[in-house]
Amino acid sequence: MKIIILGAGQVGSTLAENLASEQNDVTVVDTNPAALDELQERLDIRTVQGRASLPSVLRQAGADDADMIIAVTDSDETNMLACKIANTLFSTPTKIARVRSTDYLKEEKLFAPDAIPVDMRISPEQLVTELIQRLIEYPGALQVVEFADGKVRLVGVKAYYGGPLVSRQLKELPAHLPGVDARVAAIYRRGRPIIPEGDTIIEAEDEVFFIAARDHIPKIIAELRRQDKPVKRVMLAGGGNIGLRLARALESGKVQVKIVEKFKERAQFLSEQLQHSIVLTGDAANEQLLREENIEDVDVFCAITNDDEANILSAMLAKRLGARKVMCLINRLSYVDLVEGSTIDIAISPRQTTVSALLARVRRGDVARVHSLRRGAAEAIEAIAHGDRHNSKVVGRRLDEIKLPPGTTIGAIVRGDDVVIAHHDTVIEAEDHVILFIVDKKFVKDVEKLFQVGLSFF
Repeated sequence: MKIIILGAGQVGSTLAENLASEQNDVTVVDTNPAALDELQERLDIRTVQGRASLPSVLRQAGADDADMIIAVTDSDETNMLACKIANTLFSTPTKIARVRSTDYLKEEKLFAPDAIPVDMRISPEQLVTELIQRLIEYPGALQVVEFADGKVRLVGVKAYYGGPLVSRQLKELPAHLPGVDARVAAIYRRGRPIIPEGDTIIEAEDEVFFIAARDHIPKIIAELRRQDKPVKRVMLAGGGNIGLRLARALESGKVQVKIVEKFKERAQFLSEQLQHSIVLTGDAANEQLLREENIEDVDVFCAITNDDEANILSAMLAKRLGARKVMCLINRLSYVDLVEGSTIDIAISPRQTTVSALLARVRRGDVARVHSLRRGAAEAIEAIAHGDRHNSKVVGRRLDEIKLPPGTTIGAIVRGDDVVIAHHDTVIEAEDHVILFIVDKKFVKDVEKLFQVGLSFF
């Protein structure tokens, strides 16, 4: 596939790395020559220096025969204009734009085919907000991702000493949870993946990924770790776009929200926008301020400023002073591995979250959703099965008849409104949404080929 990426920032560079590794023909456009040089040194891609919205620059990048343009510059206006030009001048089939401003996003008519023809709008702030909401909903989870419009969730949990299922075999799961159907998709032990079998024993400190219907998630988490109390008090360090969105979402429930914002003007704006949240002006890394605001009573402390170092320091301080769970936003992927699982419970990568949303549009075959896991090493995919037994490698076959790539498991199938947890004798039917966990991302292409139908399918 020939793909042009507009913008060599954090999201653009991560996306280029992902797509180039999958043998796509990738060209990156940016005004910064240093950023382009750095990308070209380590990736097999083309680069073009120039303004992303200029027709001459798009033509130089190969827009005449590009399959897709992904506009992820820092400017919403540049991204939208580039998509409009790509459609009008080059008839580019697929156009994706990062749009941050809610003023644009709430006006659906703007993105009609005869207005600004954007096939997919990406809002990193909204994606991160939704991710944090899910993590707050399940206090014991390290990662929560959705499939099939929320009917199925994949959850990562660290198994604790004393959990009912710890030191037991996976085949004992149904006896412990009668009436609850779930599938363990993968286990990570000391950073190494283990493909789960019936006689696999869960050990304390294992990172366990399981798939289940949404309503069954809390019961399964309780089997693997101590039962966490529901979240009632949340403190947010940073009142930017994510902080405002998150506070709005949380205060509409029964969660008490406090925001610590460094700048007075922004704090004043936040207090005018929010109904029930408490807005404080100050530095979230100030020990005295945190003590005065009873940090020891906070269930979740979330550092979500634009400064990685400030987020890490304030989260570590909050944890030391007694916050039950701390999360922080980290843009540099190298920092994520350094801090997650130590003092900081969860490190959230906005660029990885955004890239996950984009990958579903790039995958071959009919892929409805992609989630990048384990800092990009693993993936969970929702693929739609088409055809019949004659022209499909999966339809009409039992799971134990399907030759899956190494390290790949099928966790669940969504059939209409029903969630079917996968077992060896489950048969895949046409139009099923199949949820797969791929331990090693290099086998993604093999999974895509499984779900591509033969030439006899019309």
